[in-house]
Amino acid sequence: MHRYHRAMPSNLSSLAPASSGALRPPFAAWRRRLGLLLMFVSGFAGLAYQIVWTQQCAVWLGHETAAVLAVVAAFFGGLALGALTLGDRIAHSAHPTRWYAACEALIAAWCIALAFLIEPLGGVLVNITGPQPNPAWEWAVSFCGTFLLLLPATLAMGATLPAMERVLAQMRKHTRPDKQSIAALYASNTFGAVVGVLASAFWLIPAFGLLRTSILCAVMNLSCAATALYLRAGAAHAMDERVSKALQPAARKLAALFAATGLLGIGYEVLVVRVLSQVAEDTVYTFAMLLAVYLCGTALGAAAYQRWFSRRSDDNKTRDHLLAALAAACLLATLGLWFAEMLKASALELLGASMNAALGAEALLALAAFGLPTFVMGALFSHLTTQAHEAGISFGRALAFNTLGAAFAPVLFGVVLMLAVGPKFALLLIAVGYLGLTSPRVWRQPVVWAPAAMALVLVIWTPPLAFVDVPEGGHVVSYRDGAMSAVSVVEDAQGVMRLRIDNRQQEGSSDSRLADARQALLPLLLHPSPKQALFLGLGTGVTAFSAAEDPSLQVDAVELLPEVIAASDHFTRRLTDDGAPSRLHTIAADARHYVRASSQQYDVIVSDNFHPARSGSAALYTVEHFRAVQQRLAPGGLFCQWLPLHQLDTHTLRSIVKAFITAYPDAHAVLATNSLETPTIGLIGSAANERGPRFDMAQVTQRLATATWPQAPADFGFNDAFAVLGSFIAGPASLARFSADAKANTDDHPVVAYMAPRITYAPDSLPRDRLAALLGELSTDPAEMLAASSDETTRRGVAAYWTARNRYIEIGRKALPSNDVQRMLAQVREPLLSVLRTSPDFRPAYDPLLRMATALTRIDPAAARSLLTELAKVQPARLEAAQALNQLSLAAR
Repeated sequence: MHRYHRAMPSNLSSLAPASSGALRPPFAAWRRRLGLLLMFVSGFAGLAYQIVWTQQCAVWLGHETAAVLAVVAAFFGGLALGALTLGDRIAHSAHPTRWYAACEALIAAWCIALAFLIEPLGGVLVNITGPQPNPAWEWAVSFCGTFLLLLPATLAMGATLPAMERVLAQMRKHTRPDKQSIAALYASNTFGAVVGVLASAFWLIPAFGLLRTSILCAVMNLSCAATALYLRAGAAHAMDERVSKALQPAARKLAALFAATGLLGIGYEVLVVRVLSQVAEDTVYTFAMLLAVYLCGTALGAAAYQRWFSRRSDDNKTRDHLLAALAAACLLATLGLWFAEMLKASALELLGASMNAALGAEALLALAAFGLPTFVMGALFSHLTTQAHEAGISFGRALAFNTLGAAFAPVLFGVVLMLAVGPKFALLLIAVGYLGLTSPRVWRQPVVWAPAAMALVLVIWTPPLAFVDVPEGGHVVSYRDGAMSAVSVVEDAQGVMRLRIDNRQQEGSSDSRLADARQALLPLLLHPSPKQALFLGLGTGVTAFSAAEDPSLQVDAVELLPEVIAASDHFTRRLTDDGAPSRLHTIAADARHYVRASSQQYDVIVSDNFHPARSGSAALYTVEHFRAVQQRLAPGGLFCQWLPLHQLDTHTLRSIVKAFITAYPDAHAVLATNSLETPTIGLIGSAANERGPRFDMAQVTQRLATATWPQAPADFGFNDAFAVLGSFIAGPASLARFSADAKANTDDHPVVAYMAPRITYAPDSLPRDRLAALLGELSTDPAEMLAASSDETTRRGVAAYWTARNRYIEIGRKALPSNDVQRMLAQVREPLLSVLRTSPDFRPAYDPLLRMATALTRIDPAAARSLLTELAKVQPARLEAAQALNQLSLAAR
């Protein structure tokens, strides 16, 4: 496979006219070694570019799946245009090395320029799309915009391929044209492509960022140009007389086969990647693994064809057999997809629990899905190129037809058919499509009707290709396949519903309303009088819904996946009989896109706790995005970015914090709840050109007293201003110290996308332990957080509350759960009473002790009386303990 032709392998040796009997001149050995190095470097650079482009385009497209589809379509579209417009001219040129060198220079220049231009040009495309585009317009701009952004480079790449073939032909004029030397060139190029994919994903981009990686690849392009000029044969090489500009009937049929196999081959890749996203972890490393296996499979298939099939006399029969074999291979691999979860579980059980083991399991999934089909694809494409040369189709035209078909695959299969028929039927259509390309004369032979019968069996007797983990006694409430993800709602035997994206990422449950609502109420209570609020990310919808229940507040909620918007109704309709408030406006759009395209100003913006390791999510934690959000804040506005500590390691958290304080130097951190299993922290920033937020106890008290939600804030744990302001865990100085040595996550250097998957693949600690370590490292100074008008009593009270909260979390981390009240009380009685003595206002310690005392009245009245007496002493302002003590005394009489 050539370096730029990512998915459809090409066998350059089959197109090169050779002179038998040529003698090897002096220095031919080192010339051959330089040729191999040239192919390796070109393969490395080409595939590294595609990884870089996907990351760059994901910045303005939003979701990485959309970026992959758009980049693949733009990539092949540009190749087709370049090969079609310049291929024949290069084929008849006496100086192909000049063409090759010029194309390499253009690729290098545009890719460096694109690294600087992608942000402003992407901003133009964002504005063209608009803040609330309809799906058809959004996809059209995504594909066409990406095509135009990449066109100068991809057009040059399309012209480079025919030029490379001519350069190699001139080189072979002075060397022995043995098949082994050509196979070595091909192997070196493909090996470079594989190394380029893996090196860019595992080393270059994480270490150096997108710009420096692009510059490195540009240097490689220029090196390839210089090396090709150095290796030029000198004299022009005569063209094969069979190359003609006019396509005869046989050639037209071959051209159609090139286009059809390009369409079906890339379509198969797009669909399989989409299906495996429900089984694999769907990280940047997942994509790199899938692509590397795909490359290896096509290269092995082309090499096998050259060794065993290239001398067969009946070319049409061989072609039919390869098409039928490819159909059978796709069917077998599709059948294997239903066992993907079982295969992954077996691999992890065998390999153990580590990141390398998890990546090995994903590589095994890729091998099962891509190995056999891509092997046959490589052989088939090599055979078609041989027939094309014999039929008088120039290399440029053969490439143009093939890549033109491939360019339509992401749209047709990744968007249209995915939504229309689902992945199962779309994959089966690909196999049937390969069978339909065979000659009618072979349809009566088992080589065709056997896979046809297998396709019919799979249509009738196999379930949809949907992966949904259903607990024992549970059931699937809803399932929807979308263009970017599959969204499911599952209810367990206890009636708890859970929302999942691609069966991997849980977006919340019906059992987490308290935590979800607090993520809305806390930032809203910190603002003196919010009128407009924006929520980035919807999830179950409970967070935005809880905010919209305030009749004085208008709420916009932006969600990328329409399927999530539909699924959220299952959760929000449980909250009220009246349906969603009319004040809640749900927008189907990418969060980054909406923030950049909208001109609306908001008093409060709340961003969901996106899983940082999942496709595209890391782009929502960059400096550039945080600054864009700041532009949407009204004067006095607040921005709260929630972070899922249970899905974050400390190193990744430091990079996100560094990015946030780069945009909001006076930022604060808060804790959503005291949960030990799913701790969530929030970063609070203020509008631009304003000093960091300062909060007034009296103002917060007033907000609580005048709150107009149907449920009182106390129902969600906000009993008083101490409960609100006591959520703070760090101020600006502490956050600066915490992130001092970290690299800020930026669009150019997306370190979070590459660090975050490590804890996903192999967790190294429990969330409760990470929370305890974080609280031990962070600190809050009342002077940084409270308004200057706050008195000393308030400052001491808030500081005591923070100390009590940290002790409370540490007590919970060490306590052993028990249903026995007496046993549980023996563990926590004195520790929790000491917390209350530190801060009598800390209700989270008071309430569980009160409940346990109430439970004890039936089994141990004396112990209950003792505990209630202590509670009345440490909390004299609260009457619950005293009232319970009086009731106990009356009962004793």
